[in-house]
Amino acid sequence: MKTIAKFGLTTLVIITILFSCKKADSLAEDSLSDSSNSTTDIISSSAAVEKKDSSHQFIRTADIKFKVKNVAKSTYAIENATVKFGGFVTYTNLQSTIHDEIQTKISQDSTLQTTKYSVINNITIRIPNTRLDTVIKTIAKQIDFLDYRVIKADDVSLKLLANQLAQNRSAENHKRIEKAIDNKGKKINDVMQAENTLAEQKEQNDSSKIEKLSLKDQINFSTITLQLYQNQSLKQEVIASIKDNNTYKPNIGIEIIDALKSGWYILQGIIVFFLSIWPFILIGTVGVFIYRKYVKKGS
Repeated sequence: MKTIAKFGLTTLVIITILFSCKKADSLAEDSLSDSSNSTTDIISSSAAVEKKDSSHQFIRTADIKFKVKNVAKSTYAIENATVKFGGFVTYTNLQSTIHDEIQTKISQDSTLQTTKYSVINNITIRIPNTRLDTVIKTIAKQIDFLDYRVIKADDVSLKLLANQLAQNRSAENHKRIEKAIDNKGKKINDVMQAENTLAEQKEQNDSSKIEKLSLKDQINFSTITLQLYQNQSLKQEVIASIKDNNTYKPNIGIEIIDALKSGWYILQGIIVFFLSIWPFILIGTVGVFIYRKYVKKGS
């Protein structure tokens, strides 16, 4: 009886331990799943969702700064996602900044070069407004640490209405001025003034059309500005040592021979110089001889 009781108790303890381990594993998996989705939940926002609302039209923009594990790889992933969802890249500036460079001589011919640097990239992309939230969630998968994210939705429906009303007024003024020009007859000054007014009206109308097209483009395609960076990196490579000038100096025997040659060339130069002015030396010698023999003796 005691044996059966001990066996039953042992079985119960084992089952309890196994159940506890399985529950702990399940909690760990849930924790990992929650942490993997936390960044996406943080960066996503209802401000990025295109709502089916005909009375409001929004210009949506997003500004996000975050750290990644590898800037180059994340850049390629973001650029590919942009094209995949019908957008395009308008600006990208991938660059490395060197913070420090140390050279350590490890042998007569080799030097260890240690470079500390960081990689950053500023990207601007345009995305169809209906895919903005999708693209932002895709970008979130690259984030290792989020510095900030700012999403704006500016309502420009009233601005579009004001622009349309301005175009209508311009069209009406255009018709009236054209009619006035036809009724002026041959009054040149009045006609010229009316023509100038008409040209101004056309210019204002063109400006209104361009502004409307610009607003429509900003509504249809949202702008996302991204700042990517990674932890400071370290690169080490062995390079050939640069030898100083003393390494290439000849031995003393060669220097002595070169010095003798240089002295001989200098002596040759002096001899040639005096030979080239021998007429002046001869005249000077004769002059000194005459002076000493006749002039100085006579005095």
